[in-house]
Formats: sequence, structure tokens, C-alpha cells
Amino acid sequence: MTTNSATEELAQLQADGCTREQAWALFDGLPVAKVADIATGRWRGSEIRTGHPFDGVLGASGWYGKQFDDAESVHPLLFSDTAGKIFAVDPRRVPLSLTGKVPLPTVRAIQKSLRYTGIALRTTRYAARLRAVEYRDVVSAAMIYDHLPIIDHFRQVDADTLFGVMDMRGLAEPYFFILRR
Repeated sequence: MTTNSATEELAQLQADGCTREQAWALFDGLPVAKVADIATGRWRGSEIRTGHPFDGVLGASGWYGKQFDDAESVHPLLFSDTAGKIFAVDPRRVPLSLTGKVPLPTVRAIQKSLRYTGIALRTTRYAARLRAVEYRDVVSAAMIYDHLPIIDHFRQVDADTLFGVMDMRGLAEPYFFILRR
């Protein structure tokens, strides 16, 4: 798959939503992401709607993306408050078990209060690492959370775009997302 066609296909899937099968077909056809190529920078996150219970939740909550300072130093969850201030959140303080169970208007209300309540969630400590991990028979860059049973697997769409899959123990289906540098 050429870079331009992959970039265009990803944009189309994001605009229209897609099935898990369509998302897997794109993910599996993309080149590997190398740890060294993605290990620095702040990446803006967005979702691919596949009918997953998490669809819409991260966007409504103020999720900004991820920050890789090096392979050992990763902030896996960056959020933005309504004033646009970006900050790292300790993933252990995010009630993932409620994701998909709380109505989106309530999640949006929580995001509006992040400017004040976010102080309790913030951290300056790194909470993940990058490693090359085999997933779906391909070794590619993955972000491993330090304290949660989550691994985010990445494939390279283009020099500044990653297609990611959140693999979380107990989650019946994958959650697809995009990171742009």
C-alpha cells in the first residue's frame, strides 16, 4: 500500500466510520512503525468509529493524545482542558471501567470541569514505554502501560501519522485510533 493511498484510506475511514474488518484490513496492510521513528514528540489523537463502546468517549473527554520523550519516557494520556492547556494524566486515575457506560453529555460535562478537577488526575511521571512487540504476526512499535493491562500497537501510515489499536485485557474488541505528530 502506498503512503498516499494509506493516508487517503485512513481519512476516508475516519470521516465515514467503518467496520472492524475494514479497520483491520488497513492496519494489517500498513508498514511497521519503528520505535526510533516515533520515540520523540507530542502526538495528537483522534478516533476511528467502528461501533466500539469507547467510540466518542475520548474525544468528548478532552483527550489530546500521547507524548513520547524517548522509548523509556512516555505519557500515554494527554488531555486538554477547555482553556487549551495540555497535561499528562495518570492512567490509573481514569475510570476505564465506566467507559461506554456514561452518556456522552456527562463525559462532555466532565471535560468542561477538567480545568479544575484535572489537578487530581495530572502527573509529571511517565506511565508507559515503547517497545517492538509482535502483534498479528508483525513486529512493530507498541506502547506498554506501566500499571494497566493495556498495549497500544502502532503501524505507520506516513511520516507523521500512526494507526493504533488499543489491546486491553478484558476488552472483547479492539479500539482503533490515530496519532498525528
